[in-house]
Amino acid sequence: MYDDILVPTDGSPGILGPQARAVDIARLGDATIHSLYVVDTSSEWILAESDQHSVVRQTLEEHGTDATREMAAFASDHGVESRREVREGVPYRTILEYSRAADVDLIVMGTRGRTGDGERPLGSTTERVAVHSETPVLSVPLDTDASVPEPRYGMIDHLVIPTDGSDPAQRAAEEGIAFAEQYGADVHVVYVVDATSYGLEDAPRSIVGLLKEGGQNAIGAVESMALDRNLPVTSDVLRGVPADEILEFARGVDADLIAMGSRGRESAPKQVLGSSTGRILRRATMPVLTVG
Repeated sequence: MYDDILVPTDGSPGILGPQARAVDIARLGDATIHSLYVVDTSSEWILAESDQHSVVRQTLEEHGTDATREMAAFASDHGVESRREVREGVPYRTILEYSRAADVDLIVMGTRGRTGDGERPLGSTTERVAVHSETPVLSVPLDTDASVPEPRYGMIDHLVIPTDGSDPAQRAAEEGIAFAEQYGADVHVVYVVDATSYGLEDAPRSIVGLLKEGGQNAIGAVESMALDRNLPVTSDVLRGVPADEILEFARGVDADLIAMGSRGRESAPKQVLGSSTGRILRRATMPVLTVG
């Protein structure tokens, strides 16, 4: 499925979550993991003029070397080949530059945790990479207790594919179906009629019916892809706030992964994450695969 997987690391304990996911995916397809640490040259510590400038830079480089070595050792423990590199630059730009130069097929990044029912801060680097990357990005919640399952016991049993019929959603569906085929996962397709955008609270039933019919058409295209690969598939058309409905749907099917377009019909290309995608990334407790 993938030949080269990029895992940017900052050496924090929670990075074990993304690392475990990356290793699990890599060993299924005999892929190589690229571990990358970026010394942030835009940080105030690096930019500041002081006698400690070179000391700070050297300390960060040493930290990056240790972090990438740990990732390499973790991959090796599970029989996965890896490469490691420490670079300097603006993190998201350096990650994107590396991904293009190394021709990686997937970028796996961590997202910070949240408290209560509110949205977590996704992290400017992860969000910028997800917006600008031409490569699929798998955003994984940070986890200090994550582990790679035994061979033949994968991490994905149920996969949710939200669709709005847009080109990014279609590309995400294709990527998600490939994941499902690799893991033998059940596919769950969902379309949400956005009541907030269309002002459907008082709309005639005929208009709602047309929107639902459009949703069924969008779902049908994804269902056909799953059925062509002999994958179990279910689907539903819902009505409400897309992010809320998708997350509730995902929890209801005990989803291990959500695969969706980084931008939907409501978003300006290459400027920001789609509003629904951004909200889901910030609130999801399971990994989210975004495809532009």
